[in-house]
Amino acid sequence: MSELQMIKKKDKLLAIIIKNNYNCEGVSFLTSNEYSQQLAYMHHPKGKMIDAHIHNMIHRNVVLTQEVLFIKRGKLRVDFYDDYKDYLESCILEAGDTILLTSGGHGFKVLEEVEMIEVKQGPYSGDKDKIRFESISDGEVIFRKEE
Repeated sequence: MSELQMIKKKDKLLAIIIKNNYNCEGVSFLTSNEYSQQLAYMHHPKGKMIDAHIHNMIHRNVVLTQEVLFIKRGKLRVDFYDDYKDYLESCILEAGDTILLTSGGHGFKVLEEVEMIEVKQGPYSGDKDKIRFESISDGEVIFRKEE
């Protein structure tokens, strides 16, 4: 599998996956400026100074929750759906992998006991925050093809 994967339906980006073995020098922003959740990969040499800074208070209008998952340990299957709840494909995330879920729907199956960290916009609105629907069965899984 590619070290950096873009999950799409036609031209609509559903997710960005950064596999544990991805590597590039410096700072690489992987998201467009329109996204309310920004994702960058950073690789700096020892001794590099990153300027101390404070973030300015800027009003942002967030209308769609985007979330980032960091897989600390274990194995997780991610099932991708479009905005109409139609299943598209699945992929496996393992320790060290990161995913930004940008649009569409998604579901998960824990394949090995997993520890992960989730980051998304808040505050969380409970049942108002999402629409739940029936997941696919194990027999319906289509694994992501090599790029």
